[in-house]
Amino acid sequence: MKQTGGSVGAFIAAVTPAGRRRDAETLTAVLQEISGREPELWGTIIGFGSCHYRYPTGSEGDMPVLAFAPRKTASTLYLDDTSRHGEALALLGPHTTGKGCLYIKDLEAVDLTVLRGILENVLSWTESGGSEGVELTITG
Repeated sequence: MKQTGGSVGAFIAAVTPAGRRRDAETLTAVLQEISGREPELWGTIIGFGSCHYRYPTGSEGDMPVLAFAPRKTASTLYLDDTSRHGEALALLGPHTTGKGCLYIKDLEAVDLTVLRGILENVLSWTESGGSEGVELTITG
């Protein structure tokens, strides 16, 4: 995955429906504040910072340090592994998860303080170099 350039503002302005656009604006501000990094487009993903990953299998590549994607059905936040956040997710409010993704249909329905805690934990895990065989190196 690579940064693709382009205007994050223009990308967000085109997000539909309007509620998802509102959530994208809020998430951009929250992730920028937490990460201390400017938002950049990685295709249709809004990422903050960059890191290089390497799995024990030898697979490697680049990805954002923190990221989300405003999809039509939900905002997708990319986490390390949702199983690491079970207690916080129980307090978050309405959401669904995949192995490494958190899906939120309405950001106003969740506890933003809890969400911030989850994202801060992901950032800390990433900046510390990962674990469980995943090597992470911050590159931006």
